[in-house]
Amino acid sequence: MTFHNLQLLPQLLKAVEELGYAVPSPIQAEAIPPVLAGRDLIGCAQTGTGKTAAFAIPILQRLYQSRSPQNRRRPIRALVLTPTRELALQIKESFDQFGKYLPIRQTVIFGGVGQAPQVEALQKGVDVLVATPGRLNDLCSQGHIDLRGIETFVLDEADRMLDMGFIHDVRKVIARLPEKRQTLLFSATMPQEIAELSRKILQNPVRAEVAPQSSTVDAIEQRLYQVDKGNKKFLLQHILQDQSLDSVLVFTNTKHGADRVVKELGRGGVAAMAIHGNKSQSARVRALDSFKSGEIRVLVATDIAARGIDVNELAAVVNYELPNVPETYVHRIGRTGRAGHSGIAVSFCNFDELAYLKDIEKLIRKKIPVVEDHPWPMEILELTPKSPRTPRPPRRDRPARSERAPSLRGPEILVRKPVPAVLDPQKAAKSRKTPQTVTPPQPLPLQEPAKPLVRRVSSDPPRLGRVAAFSDGRRSSRKRKPQG
Repeated sequence: MTFHNLQLLPQLLKAVEELGYAVPSPIQAEAIPPVLAGRDLIGCAQTGTGKTAAFAIPILQRLYQSRSPQNRRRPIRALVLTPTRELALQIKESFDQFGKYLPIRQTVIFGGVGQAPQVEALQKGVDVLVATPGRLNDLCSQGHIDLRGIETFVLDEADRMLDMGFIHDVRKVIARLPEKRQTLLFSATMPQEIAELSRKILQNPVRAEVAPQSSTVDAIEQRLYQVDKGNKKFLLQHILQDQSLDSVLVFTNTKHGADRVVKELGRGGVAAMAIHGNKSQSARVRALDSFKSGEIRVLVATDIAARGIDVNELAAVVNYELPNVPETYVHRIGRTGRAGHSGIAVSFCNFDELAYLKDIEKLIRKKIPVVEDHPWPMEILELTPKSPRTPRPPRRDRPARSERAPSLRGPEILVRKPVPAVLDPQKAAKSRKTPQTVTPPQPLPLQEPAKPLVRRVSSDPPRLGRVAAFSDGRRSSRKRKPQG
C-alpha cells in the first residue's frame, strides 16, 4: 500500500513525497481511512511508528474539504491536546509540513512563556490548535479561546497525561467541547484508567493497534550493565568513549539528577545539556536545538521533558536510572530505532533497582542481555539503608516554662467564675472551666491639672485688625470690629 491508495488530496500527496514518505506505516495505514470517514478512533502503537501523521494528514484533508468562505471569521475547528511543550511544538511542525500547500492555519500554545504572542495569533484566526492542558484552560477562562466550534478533538499521549496528573485538566477541556464531534485517542500504552476514559468520550470507536502493547522495537539493541550507584558516572563516561555514539540521550528519574549528570560529564570533558521541567522554555529549546544540530553530543532529560524529543538517527539511549514504571522504559528506548533505523538502549542497574528490572522484563516479555565485561561490576549486594530523618530544630531557642523569669505585670490572682445551676450533674461537670489568670488593672499616673486660659485684652482704643491674645501665647484669628 502507498499513500496514493489512501485517496488523499494532491496537495497532501505532494507534501508527503517531498518529506520522503512513500509507504505509510502500519498505524497510518490502519488509522487514516476511518479518520477520513469521520469515525472515532483509538490508536495504540509503539513509540516512533508515526502516530502524529496518522491523525494530522486526515484532519487536514477533512478541514480543507469542509472549509467555510474566506470572508468569515475562522473558528477553531480542530484541537490537539498534548502533555508537554516539546511534543506540542513537534506536532505543530508536522501540521506545517503536511499542510504546506493547503490554506489551513495552525498554531500552538503552551505555558512557561508569555501569552501575548499566542493571543495575538489566535485573534488572527486559527483552524488547528495544538495546546497543553494548563495554558488552554487558562486562556479559555480569560475568554480568548472558544471551543464550541471544535469538529475534531485529538488526545495525544493519553497515558502520559495520566502519569503527569493532567487528567483533571483534560476533563475540564472535554467539558468545554461540543457533544457532536470526532474524537481520536492516541497512546503508546493503554492502562485501565485510559481505557475507562475512552469509553466515556468516544462513541463506537475503531481500534487501530498494530503492535502488542508495550513492546519494544526489534531494531533496538538492548544492553544491561549491573553497576553500583556510585560508579554509574564512571561507567557512563567509559561508554561515551565509543565515538560511534555521536548522539546520546540520557534519562534520569529526577531533575536534580539530570543537572548532576551534566556537571559530572562536564568535568570529564563531555559537552552535555539538561532538559527538564525546571528549565525555562528558551533554555529547553536551546538545549534541544543544540542536540539536534550536533553542537552537543549528550542530552540529559527526565521522562516528562523527553516526550516530543524526535531526533532522526539517534544513536543510543542510556537509562542512567531504571524507571519504577515499566511502561516508561518502553517510552525511553523508543526515542531511538525510529523510522526503520537501528539503535542502542543501554541501562544501568544497581542492587536497589533489581525489582524494577524484573517488572520491565515481565512487561516486554524478554530478558535484557547483561554485559559482564566492564570495569565497574556490581559489588554491593544489599539494599541501601534509608537515612534517618533529621529532627527539625525548634523555631526559636526559649527556656522551659518552669525556668522563665517571673512576670512583671503585677501580682496574679486566681479567679473562679460561678457555675450556673443546672439539673444534670454531667452537664454541670462539663460547664466547669479551669481557673483563669487575670492581672488587676494598674492605676493611671497622676497628671498635672490643666492651666485655665485667661483672655488678655489690650487697654488701647480698638483698631481695625487688632487680634486678641491668650495667656499661653496663642492668638485669636477673629478680627475685631471698630466701635461706634
